[in-house]
Amino acid sequence: MDIATAGAAKLTGAPDRPWYLRAWSGITFSALMRVLVRNHFAVSPTRIAMATILVGISLFNSGLGLLQRLVYGRRIARTQLVEDPVFVVGHWRSGTTLLHELLVCDPQHGFANTYACFAPNHFLLTEWCLKRLLSLLLPPKRPMDNMSFGWEYPQEDEWALCNMGLPSPYLLVMFPNRPLTGPCYLDMRDVPADDRERWKAKFLWFLQSLTLRHGKRIVLKTPLHTSRIATLLTLFPRARFVHIVRDPCEIFPSTVHTWKRIYRYHGLQVPRYEGLEEYVLTNLTRMYAAFEQDVQQIAPNRLFELRYEDLVADPVGQMKDLYEHLQLGDFEQVRPQIEQYVARTRDYQTNRHALTDEQRQLISERWAAYSAKYGYNNRGHYGG
Repeated sequence: MDIATAGAAKLTGAPDRPWYLRAWSGITFSALMRVLVRNHFAVSPTRIAMATILVGISLFNSGLGLLQRLVYGRRIARTQLVEDPVFVVGHWRSGTTLLHELLVCDPQHGFANTYACFAPNHFLLTEWCLKRLLSLLLPPKRPMDNMSFGWEYPQEDEWALCNMGLPSPYLLVMFPNRPLTGPCYLDMRDVPADDRERWKAKFLWFLQSLTLRHGKRIVLKTPLHTSRIATLLTLFPRARFVHIVRDPCEIFPSTVHTWKRIYRYHGLQVPRYEGLEEYVLTNLTRMYAAFEQDVQQIAPNRLFELRYEDLVADPVGQMKDLYEHLQLGDFEQVRPQIEQYVARTRDYQTNRHALTDEQRQLISERWAAYSAKYGYNNRGHYGG
């Protein structure tokens, strides 16, 4: 959620401004219009200026996107991925960002940086110039967890797909008071075949663009991919997956907190947060129902699973095991970069969130399968 949470830092101690950078500031005109029409233009009065600015910027993005296709289109279409990607999967707030950043310490790995996901339609054409002009609009830290942030940091590719016009659960952020309509792209289960093929083609196009840019094996991270394993394997049968889990009583409040910040800053409606806790509870259940079914399709030597708590306690040791299991290369070659990252982030402090007894009971009941599967039934893990 890095793009989305970036601008939210500006809400602390400063008034919101409609011209601040939004997750949607890289979207095309046609994609933005589809979302607006689907939601009956139900923009809150205080967000009309923001919506108007987004419409103007979207026209700019569409023009640059067309220009990039004219300049790079044939080269992108001819580009072959160096290898099938490495996917970091796991629920929101489970440590996927930390794991992603550790993996891209390796110079043999390419990734979608913040600018590429912000401007997926024209980043090959404009990154060299526009990201400098826009740098003042980015905070140095992510507001929900104080991790470092910038245009060069690895980013969730789901934001790129949104800005390319693909349906996504993340579009709920734009209109947080209205239910998502249409097929569910959380697990792709009920997406019609033609729409699924369109999603796959655009996703592959983005990865081809990244490969043209980097010429390396790509490491990707989006929690939504946790429930899309079956679809991803049809595109990348030799993909590797790194799955991370975390204490459910840490995941739940942190995810609710994050969505609240995202809705408030990036929504075209003033959010009421109605049903948000239920949304979080339901999403994990549906996500892991799909994951547990699809994970059987992954060859054992192409899946590595770990716990956030173990990664934090011994990041170098866990990464060594990961490299050896997935055969990513000689770990000793990348050990110095990983050790430098660990030393640089050693003082990082996670946020602490209080839970009510009612919330603890809901988590215990609704996420019982996740807790049992990944060893969080012991109340010591729940802080209770």
